[in-house]
Amino acid sequence: MKYSAVWRSVGAMSCGSLVTYLTIRLFEGQNSTYSNGAEGDGRRETEPLANGSWMHHWDLHKPQLQKVANGEMSSALRHIILVRHGEYTKTLDGSHLTELGRRQAELTGRRLREMDLTWDHVVASTMPRAEETAMIILKQLNLDPLKMKRCTLLPEGTPYPGDPPPKRSARSLEQAYQRDGPRIEAAFRRYFFRASPEQEHDSYLLIVGHSNVIRYLILRALQLPPAAWTRLNLNHGSITWLTVWPTGYVTLRCLGDSGFMPVSELTNRRPLSTKSSNK
Repeated sequence: MKYSAVWRSVGAMSCGSLVTYLTIRLFEGQNSTYSNGAEGDGRRETEPLANGSWMHHWDLHKPQLQKVANGEMSSALRHIILVRHGEYTKTLDGSHLTELGRRQAELTGRRLREMDLTWDHVVASTMPRAEETAMIILKQLNLDPLKMKRCTLLPEGTPYPGDPPPKRSARSLEQAYQRDGPRIEAAFRRYFFRASPEQEHDSYLLIVGHSNVIRYLILRALQLPPAAWTRLNLNHGSITWLTVWPTGYVTLRCLGDSGFMPVSELTNRRPLSTKSSNK
């Protein structure tokens, strides 16, 4: 298998992401739980994350992976690249990118183009700021806009009870989690799994979404305590790269890379002129 394109792209990523990765590895020793229910059914069974030990069977509930359980295995990797939308403001007709947000999306698209990858699938949240970001990126990648799929599982929300919790009332947080948690967990189960034995070549999935959702997906994929999602921060337009290996192991190649943007154009919250907090 040829990995040259992968390593060439990894080398182009900001080395500052390694520091963030090493930091979240400290969460490993904590005792926490994560969801283990069927996809999309809202059921929230939990299993302990004991001492960071890896659960090898985490994705084998998928029908296409039953051959893996019987000993067959693909040699292909599944690369999942997650991009946060650009800066935005809220208007009467929804949340839309600012001029700076459009510029950030353009720079992100250029960065992804420089990585010289062959994109198998592009998925975006159905919220306007994510769709607008994805369309700008597609233009930079010279991809047909029809290639993008809109996913109703990916809109922003409260994925899990955070520790420390966001600055909201306990009742409000509980209601938000009950509303959003099962949906965002279903998004994880839809997009994160090892390659099936039938997959012959490495695949590349691009997901354009939101900070809370991406932070949760990162921790779930690495089997780290999902409650720690509030401890991570992602800039607008930042790139996160996760790889699922044929063995089921998952590695974080890059977390929240935005080093390709000028410092003056880095943001992670809505403009101060708006009153409510950013997600």
